[in-house]
Amino acid sequence: MKAKHQRLTLALLAVGAVAGAGALALSALKDQASFFYAPSDVAKAGLPLGRAVRLGGMVAGGSVKRAADGVTVHFIVTDGRATTPVVFAGIVPDLFRERSGVVAEGAFQPSGLFVASNLLAKHDEKYMPPQVAGAMHETKSLVQ
Repeated sequence: MKAKHQRLTLALLAVGAVAGAGALALSALKDQASFFYAPSDVAKAGLPLGRAVRLGGMVAGGSVKRAADGVTVHFIVTDGRATTPVVFAGIVPDLFRERSGVVAEGAFQPSGLFVASNLLAKHDEKYMPPQVAGAMHETKSLVQ
């Protein structure tokens, strides 16, 4: 076999091996993948029952209700077009409040209730660490 044919055969085997490894990785991660939905996506497509998903949006104003046990929190997530009721049992993040962004990880119940196992509060997109804000302020005064 000529050297040219050997290189071509090795290149094809390498491409096949990489494709096979990618297929195996995707197959292994299929059950671990967590899809992201907004309330309007759920309203359009229906409830994704039986799998872990992420529900993201804003906590509706006046919707946060704490249960008597002190741990369970009921609230509504909205994206401005649709709403989804959520229940979470656990310690909520410090940034969790009404009219702020939230991503809830969990699963939908057949009733339409989203049972969250984890909450991620999102801060304002304009947030800047104090050190960076101070440095920017100093830079602006030097430029002017």
